[in-house]
Amino acid sequence: MRVKTGLEKMLEQGLYRDKVIGLITNHTGLDSSLRQNFDAMIDEGYRIRALFSPEHGIRGNAAEGAKVGDETEPRTGIPVYSLYGESRIPSAESLEKIDVLVFDIQDIGARYYTYPSTMLGGMRAAAQANIPFVVLDRPNPIGGEMVEGNVPSPDDLSFVCYAPVAIRHGMTLGEIALMEADRLGLPAPHVVKAEGWERRMFYDDTGIGPWVPPSPAASTQDMALLYPGTCLLEGTNLSEGRGTSSPFELVGAPYVDPHVLAETLLKANLPGVMVRPTYFTPWYWKHVGKVCGGVQFHVVDKRAVRPVELGIRLLFTVRDLFPGFALREHLPEEPAKKEKKPGEPGTEQAGSQGDFIRKDKPRDYLDLLAGGPGLREALMNGSSPNDLISRWREEASEFERKRKPYLLYR
Repeated sequence: MRVKTGLEKMLEQGLYRDKVIGLITNHTGLDSSLRQNFDAMIDEGYRIRALFSPEHGIRGNAAEGAKVGDETEPRTGIPVYSLYGESRIPSAESLEKIDVLVFDIQDIGARYYTYPSTMLGGMRAAAQANIPFVVLDRPNPIGGEMVEGNVPSPDDLSFVCYAPVAIRHGMTLGEIALMEADRLGLPAPHVVKAEGWERRMFYDDTGIGPWVPPSPAASTQDMALLYPGTCLLEGTNLSEGRGTSSPFELVGAPYVDPHVLAETLLKANLPGVMVRPTYFTPWYWKHVGKVCGGVQFHVVDKRAVRPVELGIRLLFTVRDLFPGFALREHLPEEPAKKEKKPGEPGTEQAGSQGDFIRKDKPRDYLDLLAGGPGLREALMNGSSPNDLISRWREEASEFERKRKPYLLYR
């Protein structure tokens, strides 16, 4: 049976057709025939007064971290308010004369993604405006059974670490909205469930349709599955594969011997993947134009892959094998701290070698991704990954218990 998304259920039942709607969405808000949600809604007689766009913009074409401005949707003439520009929550003015604020975006299933942060900002704004908030739910594309990774404290939350959830949380955005509304004391949203989705299902089990990259680098379903682990490389001088045809599947750096790395990772018996030594030359982000040695992870058993543990073992392996390993000095969108002349280190494109510092003086970008200092401290003090993996497994198990009251699917 094909899964029906929350969008399709809303259209089928005519929910909120008599209301003036504000819609938080992007290019992933599609029905089974790949029709854009606001087009489908207008065709069914819905009145949409405002659109709101997350990171990457309404069309999904803006680069990661790039600010997005307000615009007008050219075919419909509907104003589009950016939630990844000067403000990250809908303004009171943008919600004037709106009866209900609706959210419809495909998530990727990892805590680093910013779309859930945008959703929570919308929930807060709707509560302040005293209007209902509706989530048109969609499946978690990497399944709802497996939970991995640590759970940050409330003090460690940020836009890339939006809630006390595990890195691979195994929840839909509707479930997260219910859980966070409870934690934050917000009105409970109305979640229009995805009919037919079960927790054992990955995206390609749903029959919804082809994979549409939810962000520019989310090129394949394998990328989505590996992302909860390989995204941690963003906090280091290892390339996570941005600027290649296989981001987050290809990883490496100019200082890496691909055969040594692959041989060592093979001994680790990483479940569900094959590891291939390779070379690549990024055209964007880190190490632009430089030949990088590294590996490509090929998913051969999606149900066996443990991406968070894969990412941890990868980081510790590179730390132990290659002296060139270091952590990021600052966030990708921040300017380098020091002005430099053209051609000197640090003047390259964001993410290049100039953004990194010595191993013994780490900064906190990895902390933002990892939801606290635990991973960075373990990397820097020479610890084995096993203690960290064991501790994160315990946190994931505790989170599984805490999430149970909010689960909508079996």
